[in-house]
Amino acid sequence: MAPPERLRIALLTYRGNPRSGGQGVYVRYLSKALIDLGHQVEVMSGQPYPELEPGVDLWPLPSLDLYRADDPFRVPRRSEFRDAIDVLEFGSMCTAAFPEPLTFSLRAARALRRRDDIDVVHDNQSLGYGLLRIRQPLVATVHHPCSIDARIERAHADSAKRRASLRRWYSFTKMQSRVAPRIRELIAVSEAGRDDVVRELGADRSRVSIVHNGVDTDLFRPLGRPRIAGRLITTASADVPLKGLVFLVEAVAKLRTEREVTLVVIGKTSPRGPVRAAIERFGLEDVVRFETNVDWARLIELYSEAEVAVVPSLYEGFSLPAAEAMASEVPLVATTGGALPEVAGTDGESALLVEPRDAGALATAIGRLLDDEGLRNRIGRAGRARVLDRFTWKAAAERTVEVYRRAMPC
Repeated sequence: MAPPERLRIALLTYRGNPRSGGQGVYVRYLSKALIDLGHQVEVMSGQPYPELEPGVDLWPLPSLDLYRADDPFRVPRRSEFRDAIDVLEFGSMCTAAFPEPLTFSLRAARALRRRDDIDVVHDNQSLGYGLLRIRQPLVATVHHPCSIDARIERAHADSAKRRASLRRWYSFTKMQSRVAPRIRELIAVSEAGRDDVVRELGADRSRVSIVHNGVDTDLFRPLGRPRIAGRLITTASADVPLKGLVFLVEAVAKLRTEREVTLVVIGKTSPRGPVRAAIERFGLEDVVRFETNVDWARLIELYSEAEVAVVPSLYEGFSLPAAEAMASEVPLVATTGGALPEVAGTDGESALLVEPRDAGALATAIGRLLDDEGLRNRIGRAGRARVLDRFTWKAAAERTVEVYRRAMPC
């Protein structure tokens, strides 16, 4: 029997925070675009729950919420434990592991056993063992293999104890490398991402489709306001070496020797982490400002104030912040880490590209843009044109539905 034209989709995300990382953004906009194509979508999520558009139903799968922003690594009351999955979640946290991908997948499989009206299940990067119990057709998106994060963090660890702790925290990546090859259809968000999924997770390349992420170009747009001279902007959803923020701080320190420059970081940093240490070492406490819990209106305002956006990451599977800055017509400086050249385009046309881990090259590229208004305007306009041409959520949804239909029985 042929699949129905109007699909009933369960879109799974083990956490959906719309302001920390890309998972919440992905499920919000993809689900809305799927609805606009005429499909029915329910988003299954653990805490923090995503912000969803009208017409998209939230199917909450509450966890113990052990990593909530105001009380991370909390100890739940005995009355909060409901079943064996909760016990597993807390016990894993107590051994310094990160249990959410596994425990969410187990809850999702249990919930889906009671549903006969779901045509296809789409997992957003949990890749947990519970997915193997799901009887509905299954698709999974891998934004990038977390084993890459683990390797980079271990390489930057300053002690054997820290390296051991990271090995335990990232132990879920072994599970993901066992589950991913057993899923019939996988989605990677870039060419580079597909190569990584094949290499890191052992997936069959013929089963990995490329579906680029989109950008809300009505939201992320130039506001036509005067920009603040010397203002830089970057996004660091997590204080981890992967984001390369230490190298950007060093670049800002170099730039400060010859000009006035300020940096706004969308995100937060650890008080005793390497980024904060670098800021203090270079005396940039009054130069670098962190903005946290930023809503959409404030984010657009911050982009409209910046003369240059910077993505200094060592690796990105796609980089929504790069695409959002380009859509806002903020000229972009980015590294060549991972899929960033795929998103940013040709060096000197729609962005300026430099090698990762090179603070001097970052400073030089940023300085070029700050010194040349004509270059800034040209790069900014070309960046938005590239996003409008290549990275829309409608195109992402259409391509995703094609993958769904391949996963479904004929």
